[in-house]
Amino acid sequence: MTDTSETAQPLTDRPPAPPAPRLHYAWVVAGVALLVLLGSAGFRSTPGLMMDALNAEFGWSHATIAGAVSVNLTLYGLTAPFAAALMDRFGVRLVVVCALLIISTGAGLTVLMTQSWQLMLCWGVLVGLGSGSMAGAFATTVSGRWFHARQGLVTGVLTAAGAAGNLVFMPLLAWLVEQHGWRTAVVVVSLCATAVAVPVLLFMRERPADLGLLPYGAIEAPPAPVLTGSAIARSLRVLREASRSRAFWLLAGSFAICGATTAGLVGTHFVPAAHDHGMPVTTSASLLAMIGVFDVIGTIASGWFTDRFDSRLLLITYYALRGLSLLLLPRLFAGSLQPPMLAFVIFYGLDWVATVPPTVALCRKHFGPDAPVVFGWVLAAHQIGAAIVAALAGLARDQFGDYDAAWYAAGGLCAVAVGCCLALRMVRPTAPVALS
Repeated sequence: MTDTSETAQPLTDRPPAPPAPRLHYAWVVAGVALLVLLGSAGFRSTPGLMMDALNAEFGWSHATIAGAVSVNLTLYGLTAPFAAALMDRFGVRLVVVCALLIISTGAGLTVLMTQSWQLMLCWGVLVGLGSGSMAGAFATTVSGRWFHARQGLVTGVLTAAGAAGNLVFMPLLAWLVEQHGWRTAVVVVSLCATAVAVPVLLFMRERPADLGLLPYGAIEAPPAPVLTGSAIARSLRVLREASRSRAFWLLAGSFAICGATTAGLVGTHFVPAAHDHGMPVTTSASLLAMIGVFDVIGTIASGWFTDRFDSRLLLITYYALRGLSLLLLPRLFAGSLQPPMLAFVIFYGLDWVATVPPTVALCRKHFGPDAPVVFGWVLAAHQIGAAIVAALAGLARDQFGDYDAAWYAAGGLCAVAVGCCLALRMVRPTAPVALS
């Protein structure tokens, strides 16, 4: 009989297993992304707050200033799909730091402008390119690389940070514009963009494998990414392949309407529209900030719903309710805050970008590993829709003296988005779900 007395050890004498880390580094990366999206979010809203100040100083019309916002929104969207490919090629940290520095430069240079084309160049082109590089591609890439479980929730949280921060900072920026002038506000924006780059340099990591980890909730390592060719070529290849799918056009069309009815119309024109009815700028900016607060709740909840319910049904519900609220909005404006307007702000905040988590989930469902780049193109449609409506609403204001036509048209567009999502229910996925 074999003697095992020297090899067998009592259970209590064995060395203890190393303790599992209490916090997966995925949450650190998500925290850095959250800080970046919050800290950089106020940049896109500033021109809407400066409309009256720029009109008074330079005589520029609402349509001219809205035109700069339109350029910003267009480039914000068109940059997104290339940013996703650039992050795959050169790394998230490098792309995000460069984007923040571009924003800082563009915002800082506006203090020197004297002509409207300079507003187009600085705030339209530079800030548009920089902010677009941290658009949905950033949140989608982080959640796809670092999370196997809780992808919908993390996408919702990061999306809420970007959208809510864009609104929450508006009261501060509005106060700076009123009390210290618009130049002070843009200098603060420029300095904040530079400061936010620091945590990215210190804590951002590219993939869990770089630290010897699996994505959060994964039980096996995802396949190593295969990257060939340039980032631009990959972005265009993905667009070419995705555009053959009906699902892509339905997602892009509905998301274009999402952008038109949020960033393009409400985000850009709510403050001047309220001011037309006698409401102080700081009050209307505070209402937009409240939209941002409730957007955090709504988008995180939408991420939780996306992990559990049919994303297409969620989108149908969101767009239908949004359209109804926009049809009612023209009757709610007044010189002071009234309960019906407060109810609109709460409701619209809950619905503001609740569409993002289910849209991202559907991109993953239909396009698999290319989902971040595909969502970048879908986001491009979102921003193009926003840009078109931002410009048209400014023209409508100059032509008719109010924004009523714009609100009613936006409500009708939401009905079209509902139709797109209904049609999407009849499209079968053509690609396996996979991590990015």
